[in-house]
This record gives sequence, C-alpha cells and structure tokens, in this order.
Amino acid sequence: MSSVHSQQILGAASEPIRDTPAMGRLPRQLSAREMQLFTGVGQRIELDAGRAVFRRGEFGRSLFVIESGRILLEFAGDLPDKLVGPDEYFGELALFVGQHARSGSALAAEPSVVYLIDPDAFEDLLRREPLTIAQFMLRSFTYLVASEQQLIANYKRRNEDLMRTLDSLRQTRDQLQLAQRQVCTDDLTGLCNRRGLYQFLEGAAELRDRNRRFGLLLVDVDHFKQINDQYGHLVGDEVLRAIAAEIQDAAGGTDLPCRLGGDEFALLTQVLDRRELTERALRVAEGVRQLRFPQSAAELVVSVSVGGGLCREDGEWSVWYSEADCALYHVKGSGGDGAHVMS
Repeated sequence: MSSVHSQQILGAASEPIRDTPAMGRLPRQLSAREMQLFTGVGQRIELDAGRAVFRRGEFGRSLFVIESGRILLEFAGDLPDKLVGPDEYFGELALFVGQHARSGSALAAEPSVVYLIDPDAFEDLLRREPLTIAQFMLRSFTYLVASEQQLIANYKRRNEDLMRTLDSLRQTRDQLQLAQRQVCTDDLTGLCNRRGLYQFLEGAAELRDRNRRFGLLLVDVDHFKQINDQYGHLVGDEVLRAIAAEIQDAAGGTDLPCRLGGDEFALLTQVLDRRELTERALRVAEGVRQLRFPQSAAELVVSVSVGGGLCREDGEWSVWYSEADCALYHVKGSGGDGAHVMS
C-alpha cells in the first residue's frame, strides 16, 4: 500500500470505510476496511529482503498483514510455495487454533512492511467490529479448508502414484525372477540347467547342513542314441522327461537335481555318508529301470548309469565332477544299468 493511500485512510478515519464485495478478490486479499482495522491495532514491522518473519516449525499465535513489499511462503513440498503482497495476510491458522507450529516459513522477498496482529488485538477487533471480523474469519476458514482439501488431494495423488510405482516395481521384480528362472531352467525337463547349477554352487556353503556332506551323482542314459534312432526324438524327449522326474523324486528338499545337457543329469545332494549316497544312486537306477512307455514305445526298456562320490569340503565343482565322472565310467565300462559311488 502506498504512503498516499495510507494517508487517505488515516485522514478518513472519521468516516468509516465501507467494505466492498469479495468478488474478484484474491483468496488472501483484504478489503480496505479490513486493512484499516488491522493496521490500526497491529505492530508495524519493517523487513529487509531475506529476513524471516517466522520459520517452519516455530510456535506462534500471530496473524500478519502486508502493507508493502512481498512475502514468500515456503511449505517444504507439502504445498506449492506462495508469494503474497500488499493488502494480503498470512499466518492466520496460528491465530485461530492457538499455539501452533508453523507449517511453513515466511521470508521477505523484498523490503517489506508488515503488521503483527496478536490474539489480544484480534479479540479487541472482534468485540468492536464483529460483523467485519466474522466475515474475515468465514472467508479465511473457507480458504483454509480448501487448502487442506488440496493438500489431502495431493497426498492422495502422491499415494496413488506411489502405489502405481510399487505395482510396477513388483511386476518388474516378478518378470526378472521369471526371466532368471527361465535362464536357469532346462526347457525340456523343468530341472535346473548348468547355469542354474553354477549359480547354486555360489551359495552352496551357506545352504549346507553342518551335520551332512554334499554328494554328487552323475546320471547318463544308456544307449540314448539308439533310442532316438529307433523310436524318434519325440520318444527320446519323453524318456528324458521321465528320467528327470525319477531324479527329482530321489532328491531331498535341499538337493539340486539338474540336466547338464543332452542325456546327462546330475544330482547334488546332502547325505550323512557314502552309504546314503549309494542308496540314493540305486534308487535312481531302479526307478528308471521300471519306466514303461505304453503309448509311444511299449517294448522300450530304459536304463541309466549312475556314478557318484562324496564332495571334498576343500574341493570345487571341477574336482567333484571329475571324481563322480570316474565312478560313472566304471559303471559304463561294466555294461551300464547300475550305480557306483567312489569310496
């Protein structure tokens, strides 16, 4: 408000200023009558640019009206910052609800003059000018409610955005997990493939039962090329799936059955000793021996050679595989259809 305008108001104090309709007025804009009343009872404060009227979190009970300059209201992300100017007010919530932590900071954006209206001064105005102040309070409450509704809408929108982001992350995670399973799974049999085996071996030490040992069984289908040549690759695939199921049945909850490639399978298992590993190997061999394929190859009898050994705790996969492979070739050299575990 200019000095000339101020003088006009002061000079006309004997003639009450009529309030004008609020239509077209900015939400925080005061009428001439309201400005006259507030500046008449308020404490005048001159502010340099950058000076804080109050800070976010501070407690206060005062309302402020602006005579000249502009004040920046910063809400730290909860609401958009606002720039208010002459004949406007701010800080009203603290006045209405009592000792209240400020929800934002008020800083002078340029040299400014504001008036501080404390609760006593406001109550005095309410007694002297009840209609004008009641209208001011009604307008202020309406504005505060609208602001709170906007804040709630912003939080709701932000929450919806967050939920959409979380759903997208879950879908991405599920897709990655599915892709990882597909990469580590043999398409034909559903068992773990060689890549999955190597991934399992990276954390095998943490998965091992301290009272048991790892044992490795290698399973090779006897005369598999002849099966493919005589019955066709579809029957060959059926045979591989059936053998995979037998190996899966022989596996425990912490074991890893896998297809290494072609007609070669492996079972990395946890056992107490060589005897238990041998029983596991014989179970696989016997289970495969009992397989029948009445729909596709009724006369087909399938057998496997199983070789294995207990895994040295100071060894690695190449050592374990080499020793189990030696046991496997021992069975193959004896005509197949059997099991042997290295001692």
